[in-house]
Amino acid sequence: MDIVGLTGNGIGSLKEYNIAYQHIDLCADGKVDIPTVLEKISPKTKMIAIQRSRGYAARPSFTINEIKEMIAAIRPHVGPETVFFVDNCYGEFVETLEPIEVGADLIAGSLIKNPGGGIVKMGGYVAGREDLIERCAYRLTTPGIGREAGASLYSLLEMYQGLFLAPHVVGEAVKGAVYTAGLLEECGVSSTPAWDSPRTDLIQMVALPSKEAMIAFAQTIQKYSPVNATVKPIPAYMPGYEDDVIMAAGTFIQGASLELTADGPIRPPYLLYVQGGLTYEHVKLAVTAAVKDTFFAQ
Repeated sequence: MDIVGLTGNGIGSLKEYNIAYQHIDLCADGKVDIPTVLEKISPKTKMIAIQRSRGYAARPSFTINEIKEMIAAIRPHVGPETVFFVDNCYGEFVETLEPIEVGADLIAGSLIKNPGGGIVKMGGYVAGREDLIERCAYRLTTPGIGREAGASLYSLLEMYQGLFLAPHVVGEAVKGAVYTAGLLEECGVSSTPAWDSPRTDLIQMVALPSKEAMIAFAQTIQKYSPVNATVKPIPAYMPGYEDDVIMAAGTFIQGASLELTADGPIRPPYLLYVQGGLTYEHVKLAVTAAVKDTFFAQ
């Protein structure tokens, strides 16, 4: 809400730039409430924003086909200048199409997630309509210069190589998520998506029976990480979150969730979000150990 300007000091928020924002709650089944969206649209509506991944919500992530249906249902009711934007984080290369191929005008994501291939240390991307990318470039650099200049931070080689590797590494992470779901189902632990369900992103939501189980699962993921394996994560306050958060992230690149991580807010129903994995073997090793330590420890 700080970004919108409803909380915090408002500096740099949408509100400071006189940009209004409306959030539309989803239906009980996790689908978009199209009638309410259409009711809230006005001639002043400049953008429809869709978050593809579930984030820290219990709802399923939106598939490419669902995003296509959302846009098709709403576009006839908005002006030609209204932009359909999709936050594409965690979704790149999981399905065969991306949102800009099914009607989205603009997408954005992080290079320390899927499209960075596990080697890009910083940065993000925007993709979509040429005129919108030109506007983004002018905003991110300076008017009149746009994409002709800007800081590359000595990282262009990593970005190109990471993008080349990304489809394979994302495939490894998805295989790891399928294994995680299957193992948890065998153990009677609730987890979504199911191992045999279609996938649109990397995130596997695990419902743990207690706070202690949630912490134990995350701590074992950390113990089997390639970096800081001796560190024991504990729940703590993090800016931007209402509840304490536990975060297992023994990653080579700080914050990189294409590498195997597990995190979530400490609150009922104790949902831990497991995602990433540069290799399937690492995910299998870590998750198997986490299940053993959490549910079968003597």
